[in-house]
Formats: sequence, structure tokens, C-alpha cells
Amino acid sequence: MKFLDLAKVTIRSGSGGNGCVSFRREKFVEFGGPDGGDGGSGGDVWAEVVPALNTLIDFRYQQHFFAGNGRPGMGSQRTGKDGDDIVLKVPQGTEILDGDGETVIADLTEIGQKVLLAKGGNGGWGNLRFKTSTNQSPRKGNPGQEGVEREIWLRLKLIADAGLAGLPNAGKSTFLAATSNARPKIADYPFTTLHPNLGVVGVDQREFVLADIPGLIEGASEGRGLGDQFLGHIERCAVLLHLLDGTSEDVAEDFRIIDRELELYSEVVYDKPRIVGLNKIDALMDEEIAEKRAALEEASGGRVYLLSAATGKGVTEVLRALWAEISAQRAEAAAEGDDESWQP
Repeated sequence: MKFLDLAKVTIRSGSGGNGCVSFRREKFVEFGGPDGGDGGSGGDVWAEVVPALNTLIDFRYQQHFFAGNGRPGMGSQRTGKDGDDIVLKVPQGTEILDGDGETVIADLTEIGQKVLLAKGGNGGWGNLRFKTSTNQSPRKGNPGQEGVEREIWLRLKLIADAGLAGLPNAGKSTFLAATSNARPKIADYPFTTLHPNLGVVGVDQREFVLADIPGLIEGASEGRGLGDQFLGHIERCAVLLHLLDGTSEDVAEDFRIIDRELELYSEVVYDKPRIVGLNKIDALMDEEIAEKRAALEEASGGRVYLLSAATGKGVTEVLRALWAEISAQRAEAAAEGDDESWQP
């Protein structure tokens, strides 16, 4: 299945049915009168989060979603049938934006969550509604209300506990493949990863979800490369793992490039807890490892983990550090939820 995380669709709610103008003309009924029924309401347009979806690929092949129109009213006080609703089934983590691509209509993060995108038009009144003591034979009915048509954007932000960030060929896909059942494409050239990958990682009998996005390059915040298109997928992560290629000539500068791009992209992403890992140490001498680790610690201002995703050396320590951040944030969120439940 192909991955698609952004789609533009056109939706339209149903129009209401017209009210009916009708009079009773029955044999042996001495007094007739108006008996026109109301029109049916137009169908609504909804978006609902369903399980077992992780892409918006379905919206590549269908971009128009129109709800059913209400049926007109009929004589004998019969109300027209309501139009059928239509439901856009989306994966968990989908943001719905207005046509400008910026205004957030809804952020759907829970399975079963449902939001109304366009309300159907009301049905028109039949002439029975207009009967009064001074107007016994009204000859008018209301037309149905028009439906609402609008363009919206669907943007998927994957739900993951931890996210991988780094330059191309930093070993992010290798790390994901080594720690989970995910099988991303791995090759010895830049930009092998063309779309995000998710994997369930286990450490010390604990599990969490890890997201790998395409590599970032300098200028990504201005639209260069692929990574900026997918940075939204790590906005929901509790912690970031910043991997650096140990075989690079200047690992400190590599760190600053990604650090700068994250800051320019979003303060939310930049302020997330970050674990820094020096990867590919199996290809380095001990003196090189010590030198590059010191340079990275100075650039990052924190601890630098040494690892080799290819051989597995140091990987467990990195996973434990990620889990420590994830579990701490889960505990904090649970505590805040308990506090809110006690509010009057």
C-alpha cells in the first residue's frame, strides 16, 4: 500500500427538499384544506477515525464526496425522505484543515472520533404549515435550504511515541529495522527513505512506536529535500532520537544543521526532549570515537550515546533512554488527567 499523508477533497452536504403545496380533494369530505408536507433534510458530511488505516491513499482516487439531497414533501401531509449522510473514513492522527491549508477544523487523534464537516440543508415547509385562522388556503411552500460545498485538506500526522531525525544516510532506517519488525528500504545512497515508516520497538518487556522520516538537509525548512514534507509526523512524538553518521568529517556541524532546521520548522518540535546518538561506531577507531563524541557533546550540550545500528552495539542503551522519556511523559499526562477529574 502506498503512503499518502496529504490530500485535498471537495465535500458537499445535501440540499433540503422543497415543501409541498397540496390540498385535500377527497370524495365525501366536505371541508378540504392544505395538506402539503415538509421537505426532507439534506444529508450531512462527517469524518470518522477508523482502525486499520495508516494512509490517506484512498483520497487520491476519490476527491469528491457529496451527501444525498432531501426529497420534496408530498400531499396527505407526507414529509420527504432525509438525504443520506456521507462519512469520510480517515486514519488516526488526521488533521482536517480549511481550504486555505492553515485553519484547523479538527484534529482527530482517537479511534471512533467523529466530527461534522458540513451540515445538510433544512427541508422547506409545506403549505400546511402556513394555515392560519385568517388564511385557510395558503398557496405557498418554502424551498429547501441549499447544502454547503467546501474544499478541505486532510493531513496525516502519524501517532508515534518516538521519532527519528537526522541527515540522509545517518542510519535511521537501519536503526528502525534493527529494533522492530519494520522493513524499510535500506541502501548506501542518500534519500533511500521516501516516506515515513513506523515500527513497534521492544525493550525490557516494554513497547513503544518509533517513526522514521526521510532525511533532512540544510534548507529543509525552506522546502529543500523531502524531509520537511514529513516533519509533521514527529510533532506528536514524546521524544526525538537525533542520529548522526559517525563516518562524517564534521559531526558537530551535522548536528547544528538538523538542530537549526528543527528550530526553523517549529518550536513545538524543537523543544521536545532529544536523545543524541553517534551511529556507525563500528567503522571508527577508538580515538576517532572519543574525538567525535567530545565534539558532539559540546555542540549538543548533553550526553551523546554511542551505537552501531548495523551490529546492535549500544542500541539497547538508546532504547532505554527513549523509554525513560516516554514513560515520564505518560506518567505526567496521567497525573494531569487525575487532577482534572477532581476539579469541581
